[in-house]
Amino acid sequence: MAGTSGEYTVTDQVHALIAIFVVLEIKHFICDYPLQTLYELRNKGTYFHPGGILHSSIHALMTMAAFPFAPPSVALGTGIVVGEFLLHYHIDWSKEQIIRRMGWVSSDREFWWAIGADQLLHHLTYIAIAALLIGAWRI
Repeated sequence: MAGTSGEYTVTDQVHALIAIFVVLEIKHFICDYPLQTLYELRNKGTYFHPGGILHSSIHALMTMAAFPFAPPSVALGTGIVVGEFLLHYHIDWSKEQIIRRMGWVSSDREFWWAIGADQLLHHLTYIAIAALLIGAWRI
């Protein structure tokens, strides 16, 4: 939207959206790389294993770092955290199942397609979280 001086202004909602994306992307990196242990990594493909539950729980709880930029109601915040846990857990578990059942290893291009699809689904989850937080979607 052009201001009176001809300059473009950015709404608070857009600032919040950008901040939420930055926080969620940094959160994703921290949880998937520096914080993820070998125990978590090795066990994400075993359904209901504590390693996968721990990994997804860390992701879900760290999602709350985005809440100050667009504070949700208690109900919405709880729904986002629970949803992030469930989605993250099942995205990771599914990726591991596909890779194991197909016998793909890191030298196979399909292995990297599976990794890329996993990451895409996580990032699409963050788009949904951001939309919920800024009120673009009403539930």
